[in-house]
Amino acid sequence: MKSLSNEQKSYLFRSIRTVRDFPKPGILFYDITTLVGDREAFNFLLDHLAERYADYGLDYIVGIESRGFIFAAALAARLRVAFVPIRKPKKLPYITISQKYSLEYGFDQVEMHVDAFSGVQDAKVLLIDDLIATGGTARAALDLIAQTQAKCVEACFLLNLRELNDLGEFSRRTNVYCVLEA
Repeated sequence: MKSLSNEQKSYLFRSIRTVRDFPKPGILFYDITTLVGDREAFNFLLDHLAERYADYGLDYIVGIESRGFIFAAALAARLRVAFVPIRKPKKLPYITISQKYSLEYGFDQVEMHVDAFSGVQDAKVLLIDDLIATGGTARAALDLIAQTQAKCVEACFLLNLRELNDLGEFSRRTNVYCVLEA
């Protein structure tokens, strides 16, 4: 099950609730809480990802705050590798490195502990988030991983919002796997 059939993708996609006009008018929000709340769908997804990444020789799985934590931590436990969180500013208690990224009207920032991959030279990392829209947060996360000399072997997203991004630049930096597309 290293790749999913169209029927399997449809099954997962149907488990995600869409909410119109949230958090503001004109936005279609993909609510993954219905997927993680469906034990069959969630376990099916985790089985698929565990099989896909079983032979990657991963040292760490990195999840982006906050929904990325759900998938990254669960998969890290299944694969028996360490989980590393990338968080919004001032959420981590130890020394951090940070990376700013552009928003439509301004900037935001993400942080990671400076020693997140300590003890593992050239750590092999998988980056996971629930979805990729414009890609700003994901690019910032890749920058943080690169600052530590670790190697992001792939970035995995449950859902790619094709209308909002072009994965071209992003895929030149690392391999990209999107389970679903919308």
